[in-house]
Amino acid sequence: MVVMDDDLTPSNPALSDSANSPNLGWTAEMVNSISAIPEKHWDRCAGSGEPLISHAFFTALEESGSASNSSGWAPRHLVLKDQTGKIVGVLPLYLKSHSYGEYVFDHAWADAWARAGGQYYPKAQIGIPFTPVPGRRLLVDPDLDMVTKPRAETALAEAALASASQLGLSSVHMTFLTKDEHDHLTTPQQSAWISREGMQFHWHNRGYDDFEDFLSTLSSRKRKAIKRERRDISDAGLSFDLLRGEDLKTHHWDAFYDFYLATIDRKWGGAYLTRGFFDHIHQTMREHILLVIANHEGKPVAGAINFVGKDTLYGRNWGSIVDIPFLHFETCYYQAISYAIANGLKKVEAGAQGLHKVQRGYEPVPTYSVHHMTDPGFHNAVKDFTAKEARHVARERQELIGWMPYKAAT
Repeated sequence: MVVMDDDLTPSNPALSDSANSPNLGWTAEMVNSISAIPEKHWDRCAGSGEPLISHAFFTALEESGSASNSSGWAPRHLVLKDQTGKIVGVLPLYLKSHSYGEYVFDHAWADAWARAGGQYYPKAQIGIPFTPVPGRRLLVDPDLDMVTKPRAETALAEAALASASQLGLSSVHMTFLTKDEHDHLTTPQQSAWISREGMQFHWHNRGYDDFEDFLSTLSSRKRKAIKRERRDISDAGLSFDLLRGEDLKTHHWDAFYDFYLATIDRKWGGAYLTRGFFDHIHQTMREHILLVIANHEGKPVAGAINFVGKDTLYGRNWGSIVDIPFLHFETCYYQAISYAIANGLKKVEAGAQGLHKVQRGYEPVPTYSVHHMTDPGFHNAVKDFTAKEARHVARERQELIGWMPYKAAT
């Protein structure tokens, strides 16, 4: 793995003075750590109530060594300041020496770049490490007026492009941004960013009274299948603890980390998160955490970590040290749905991929990313590819909608 060079850091990425995005006297600075940005200013721009773009979450990733120079995620966050020195925007940016932990796959682009004799890495990655959660990426002060706010967003995006040019990077990638941000950066008048569309599966709470009420909206066959799965889990002697806030203890994290590592080992993956990451979020974020622990004969054997947002439950990581049919579905999906209903949350996002989620009521929804290649020829080639890919993704999503388990009237 390539270790990032700390010298790859311009202090002031240039901002455009174009008619479309005047910088209004703003300056952009690049910093090597989330700790260089005061928490109150980051969270003011990020907005309250969404834990996965909070200063605390990025701090846990970086200070635990999960997202660091040595892991191939070198922090290079951008800070946008007005003429008085006030922070009016921030951008979570990392220099990457690989393409792992992003969930928007560009390995084929890297191979093509290398075959052409170029060096694809390092590249610039804008997003949340190891966290395929859609949300805002251009984090600007919510107190900006309706005219100034989009200018600040444009200034942050332009600063990222300027940084890539100054550093000699191959590309810039902004993943899982909102549709509004995507549309803002990919208007017909803009050519700097390439649009790319993906797909995830989200469960929507339509005012259900309880899990049974949700099941009543499914077709008879699918409803019976889920009931059978849950009955088999109960018959296997499994019980579940839902832990949040002060109920979370160190021994719960010890157990969960064992589950996490065991599942990573079985899937021949890489353990992105260190044990220290969980200590960090326990200290600073446990009110935003829902940890589901599955017990078998009184012993914890599996678990799933979720983060509780303003109206969404974000399912993140899971692990198990046993192989019991349907345990994954119960721990990650059905317990999450039950919690969301009981607590009035509107949505459950269960992470990337997983066609099996459709049969359990999770709906296919589009996700968005934008990309910039510094080589014009390669930029145009990738743009042609993503346009064709988008048509395929749209057809697949439409087909999957037909697989949804809900009754026709629903």
